[in-house]
Amino acid sequence: MLKTLTPFLGAALLAASTSLLAQGTSTPPAGGPAKGGHRFDCSQAKDPKACEERRTKAREARDYARKQCEGKTGAAHGDCMIKEGCSKAQDPAKCEANLKARAEKHKQRMQEKGAPAQSK
Repeated sequence: MLKTLTPFLGAALLAASTSLLAQGTSTPPAGGPAKGGHRFDCSQAKDPKACEERRTKAREARDYARKQCEGKTGAAHGDCMIKEGCSKAQDPAKCEANLKARAEKHKQRMQEKGAPAQSK
């Protein structure tokens, strides 16, 4: 009887262990938002409609800048993205200063992590 139950018992244990390993966690990894996810959920903002409008406007500016800066590489590409991304802002100089500061902070974080510098 043991010889006939052993394969069935083995198959049942294998099936159970496989299903346990296949279960994922319900929370995204601690490194940041899930890929494709938003860093901020506009549905929880004070004014969700205004939040979505700002996000849409920023997305359009980024897409416009990408189109204008096609073919440029390295620092020229970065400078072009900042210039073109802020070209339609109410205060382009302030926008460019903010983006340059954010880019510098990002560069420092990447150096601290030991990640290689990106060059396009």
